[in-house]
Amino acid sequence: MDTNQTFDQYATFCTPNYDPYPLVITEGEGVWVRDGEDNKYIDCLAGYSSLNQGHVHPDIYHALVKQAQKLTLTTRAFMNAPLGDFLEKMCTLTEMDMMLPMNTGVEAVESAIKAARKWGYTHKNIPDGKAEIITFKGNFHGRTTTIVSFSDDPVAHTHFTPHTPGFKNIPYGDIEALEGAITPHTCAILIEPIQGEAGVIIPPKGYLRAIRQLCDQHDILFICDEIQTGLGRTGKLFAYQHEQGAKPDLLLLGKALSGGFYPVSAVLGRRDVLNRLTSGTHGSTYGGNPLAAAVGIAAVDVILNEKLPDAAAQMGEIFLQELQNMESPHIETIRGRGLMMAIDVKPRSGPAKGFCQKLMALGVLCKDVHGQTIRISPPLIISEAEIQWLVKRFKCVFELEAAA
Repeated sequence: MDTNQTFDQYATFCTPNYDPYPLVITEGEGVWVRDGEDNKYIDCLAGYSSLNQGHVHPDIYHALVKQAQKLTLTTRAFMNAPLGDFLEKMCTLTEMDMMLPMNTGVEAVESAIKAARKWGYTHKNIPDGKAEIITFKGNFHGRTTTIVSFSDDPVAHTHFTPHTPGFKNIPYGDIEALEGAITPHTCAILIEPIQGEAGVIIPPKGYLRAIRQLCDQHDILFICDEIQTGLGRTGKLFAYQHEQGAKPDLLLLGKALSGGFYPVSAVLGRRDVLNRLTSGTHGSTYGGNPLAAAVGIAAVDVILNEKLPDAAAQMGEIFLQELQNMESPHIETIRGRGLMMAIDVKPRSGPAKGFCQKLMALGVLCKDVHGQTIRISPPLIISEAEIQWLVKRFKCVFELEAAA
């Protein structure tokens, strides 16, 4: 394989909406990937948590192939058997009444926005066009036109105006600011229980429970975007479960819902909210297709059968402690929950991307975000021996280089 040819093709034919690292991945298995020169790397990005089960998990692969040999698409004009099983499994697992199957994470968010607005108009009798959804600074829920309208990342929203109205962006983690933002027109609060793209920002203890209480008090929907944090990543099946009494009204899932094989997402929630999306008001040609359903069932079974939330909690504690024990003048802070971690690099040490490039040269794939932060999120199947392998390389970059 000619790596230079691949990058030349990319530069010539691909819209430049990504700036990839100088690496062409050709194979993956478990926590490991290979490039065209047969160099091996541990993947510490894991498809932004899509690969909780690891690369090319055999159980999910066999479910995909088996279903693909029989039936791949019916559209929702007709029923298919795998979808019924998928719906029941997910509603039972999440203790939710209903599920809306979609494809991508951003479709799940858009769908939840529509359901929340319709609920606000038909249940709360909010005047038409006045429904408000409270969101949070530093959020990342996708890049559609509506969703970038409530992003505060200039790269995401600049030159994509006019922005969609109906959102109120407030500081993350500030319960007083949230309480002050609520009006009679508020129909929902949309939040990531841990902000991923912002740099693994963990809210204060009790924050999600306080949001739940405010929603109950004011008859507001609590929408939890667990597209990155859900399905084991933080050491619980869902991140909101780190706090008692914080169950949302709508739960948004994606990414690891397919183990990286296929775009599968879902909105799960209360019947009185989701049943307002009646025939003709919402839809998706591929949403809930038999291939997606079969893959989703297998992906969830792997998470449950291999006890990956417990593994994330155990391995995450070891990994985080080892990283926090490093002594380096380059590091500002290190934080994490489960196997979702971040290192903030001091500005005087240069951008985080430079450290990611040094790690890549040692066989570790990470991703920088917002200039000074390194995100670390390996597959949840990682072993302690592989974590120690990683720690040696982090120390080589952050400690030995500092001593030199």
